[in-house]
Amino acid sequence: MPFTGDHKSAQNAPTEGEMTPQLDAATARGLAWLARKQSPDGSFGDDRWGRSVAITALAAIAFMADGNLPGRGPYGENVERALKHVLENCTESGLIAGDTAAAPMYGHGFASLFLCEVYGMTGGGPDAAQAAKLHNAVLRAIRLIATTQNDEGGWRYNPIPNDADVSVTICQIMALRSARNAGLDVPKQTIDRAVDYIRRCQNDDGGFKYQLTPGPSAWPRSAAGIASLYYSGVYEDDQINKGIKYLRDNAMPGHVDRSSPHYFYGHYYAAQAMYLAGGTNWSEWWTGVRTELLQSQQPDGFWQDPGVGDVYGTAMALIVLQMPKRYLPIFQK
Repeated sequence: MPFTGDHKSAQNAPTEGEMTPQLDAATARGLAWLARKQSPDGSFGDDRWGRSVAITALAAIAFMADGNLPGRGPYGENVERALKHVLENCTESGLIAGDTAAAPMYGHGFASLFLCEVYGMTGGGPDAAQAAKLHNAVLRAIRLIATTQNDEGGWRYNPIPNDADVSVTICQIMALRSARNAGLDVPKQTIDRAVDYIRRCQNDDGGFKYQLTPGPSAWPRSAAGIASLYYSGVYEDDQINKGIKYLRDNAMPGHVDRSSPHYFYGHYYAAQAMYLAGGTNWSEWWTGVRTELLQSQQPDGFWQDPGVGDVYGTAMALIVLQMPKRYLPIFQK
C-alpha cells in the first residue's frame, strides 16, 4: 500500500516525543566537537578537502539549527567567523568557491543557502558594512545560479550551462528557495524549468536517476529529487507520492548500510522530504533516523564519514537531528 502522506508538513504538527533528553545530549556533544574543529580563519574542512566553503556552510547551518546566529547564541561567534570566511570567498562573478574547489557549484549552492538563511534571519545584522557585503554577495550568488542554468533546466559541477545532474541541481534549488524566503527576487522561469528537469529525472519505479540519460534509481538522489520538488513549490503531486513510496521501500532508517558513500547526504535530503511530507511519513522516518544517528555517534561527539570526512558527517547529522527545533526558515513549507 503506497504511503502518500497528508501533504501537510511537520512544521505545525510535531510528532509526539520528537525531542528527547538523549537527543539533546547528543546534539550538545556534536556541536561542541564541531566548534573545536573550526580553523582560525573561520573555515571548516577535512584533510581530504581542506578549507571548503561547502563544509563551512554546512557546519554553520548546523549551529544555526540550534538557534545560533552571527554574534548571537553560545556558538554565535562560530557562525560569525564562518560567515566572514564565506564572504571572503565570494568572487566578482558571484561564484562562491575556494581556490581548490573541484566541483565549485556544489560549494556555491551550499554557501548561497547559508548566506540566504543568515540574510533572511538577520537582515545582515547591526554591522552596516557587513550587512551591505552580505546583501551584495547574495544578489550576485543568486544571479549566477539563474544565469548558469542549462538548457535542460538543471546545473552541473561548474558555472557553465553545459549539462546537469540531480545532485548539483538540488543545491541550487535550495539556495533559490532560501533567497525567495528572504524576500529576494527569483525568476519564476528559473524555478519552472528546474521543476521540469527534476520531473524528467524520475524513473518508473518512483526513484530518480542521476541525469536525463537512462540510469538506475538510487535512494540518496531520489531524496534530493523529492526535496527539489517540495522546495520548488510543488506539494501535492503524484510524482512526489511515488518518490516517497520509493524512499520508504528502499531507504527506511535501519535498513541502509551506514558505511555507504552517500549515507549522510541521503539522510540530509530524506529527512527534509519526510518533514515536508508530514504525517506518518515524518513520524516514522524521524524516529528511525533519530535512533540510528544517536547509535552511530562516536564517544567524542562526532559522526564518521569515510568519504567526505568527519566534519561533514557531523554537520549533516546535526542538521538532521535538529530539524524538530524548527529554527531554519528553509525547512518551512
